[in-house]
Amino acid sequence: MNSILLAILLLAALGLVAGLVLAVASVVMAVPRDEKAEALRDVLPGANCGACGYSGCDGYAKAMANDGAPVGLCSPGGAAVAEATARILGVESGGVETRTALVRCGGCEEVTSRKLEYQGLPSCRAANQFYGGDWLCMYGCLGHGDCKKVCEYGAITIENGLARIDPALCRGCGLCVKECPKSLIELVPGYVKGVVRCSSHDKGAAVRKACSKGCIGCMKCTKVCQYDAIHVENFLASIDGEKCVGCGACEEACPVGCISIFGGEKEAG
Repeated sequence: MNSILLAILLLAALGLVAGLVLAVASVVMAVPRDEKAEALRDVLPGANCGACGYSGCDGYAKAMANDGAPVGLCSPGGAAVAEATARILGVESGGVETRTALVRCGGCEEVTSRKLEYQGLPSCRAANQFYGGDWLCMYGCLGHGDCKKVCEYGAITIENGLARIDPALCRGCGLCVKECPKSLIELVPGYVKGVVRCSSHDKGAAVRKACSKGCIGCMKCTKVCQYDAIHVENFLASIDGEKCVGCGACEEACPVGCISIFGGEKEAG
């Protein structure tokens, strides 16, 4: 009986000592709470997309609280989040630069064709590993919807084998940009008024064989632009968003219809 009682007392003593050690360690080794960072994190949307330039919402909150990172970098959160974080930090908001994603491809089923019958996983990344995908144009959208799957805002649809983004729903998180294996999706500032819906750097003759709506590098768009906003390099036209006023002259001049203008003239000044 005495040996059983002694064992119980010894076990109780060991438990008490261990509990005291853990209690002391929890105090000595405790990580101090960063209440300001936590408050900032609570108002961020939680997308963890990295559009702000940091690892995620936690990283951005800590950077604002401790490193002087500016408010207004959260594109998915928009103006509301910019104002909320500014109030916590006691600074001026300054708003947020809206961004939207654009697909630089117009090669839907009606203007291009397939070079093979792909029967693998319904994934752009998987299809891209198989001879660059099933479409004739090696630069074009694969249309399996990897970008759509990661979009949390329902902004992306797949129509006729081509990804399309609704700018009214896009929050500029950039997850679709990272997901596209062809690098066809780009985040652009909200003031951008036009895009060339092609990413092919092949010469005109090769482009015509692959897609009737691909840029052929004819330079007709550059000749009609009064603002020096569109140039052709490596057989592909591109629009400078800073210079483009959305006049639509290049869109009208393009013989293949690969330019989309979706804004009006900029106001003077």
